[in-house]
Amino acid sequence: MNSARKAAIQAFKEQKTARGIFAIRCETSGSVWVDSAMDLRAAENRTWMSLRYGDVHIEKKIAAEYQTHGRDAFRFEILEKLDDDVTPSAIRDLLKEKKLHWLEKLGARTLSPV
Repeated sequence: MNSARKAAIQAFKEQKTARGIFAIRCETSGSVWVDSAMDLRAAENRTWMSLRYGDVHIEKKIAAEYQTHGRDAFRFEILEKLDDDVTPSAIRDLLKEKKLHWLEKLGARTLSPV
């Protein structure tokens, strides 16, 4: 394996995943859904795939609006990222707390159970 490839693999392994709270907004209806994620980039991909292919675990109202208005009416927005220095034992509780805060602040619905 050449050194450039080894360096690229090492850089990928050292890459930090962004954890935090995100919202999905329907620009047409004004509806907002909030959720938390251990990996925000993966959460965005997972959400669009779930909506596109009709995942039965996605919240029914967002699925209906997605079918009615189409992908172009929706946007993914990162509301808050956790600091990298959060201890692993505190991450889940902190995500839950922040998700509840954003749900209340935005008057949003949740994509998944709190």
